[in-house]
Amino acid sequence: MSLKFSKDHEWINAADANAAVVGITLHAQDALGDVVFVDLPAVGATFAQGDVAGVVESVKAAADVYMPVAGEVVEVNEALRADPSLANSDPLGAGWFFKVKLSDAAQLDSLMDETAYTSFSASA
Repeated sequence: MSLKFSKDHEWINAADANAAVVGITLHAQDALGDVVFVDLPAVGATFAQGDVAGVVESVKAAADVYMPVAGEVVEVNEALRADPSLANSDPLGAGWFFKVKLSDAAQLDSLMDETAYTSFSASA
């Protein structure tokens, strides 16, 4: 698995060359608490790295979801829209947010691997 993490607590799995999968990390969902709503980007929307691509709301707070790399949204997780609690129960699986066609795969190099993210999130 080609999993990378952003400092904004998003993960991206770029194992599929056609569309990388993006979601929020276990640390993010722990901090948010019970997720009750997600605002997902429109299919076809393009974003620069670091742009706000969506919003996640929980019983505690609302948080922006940032684009970990530049690209075009090619699919959103309608199951997550219907059942936002998937972001809590399976954040690295069924709770994914959207898929993106990368504009610049080299941007993945600016993200953290799992070891670096685990250390980063422990101090966050």
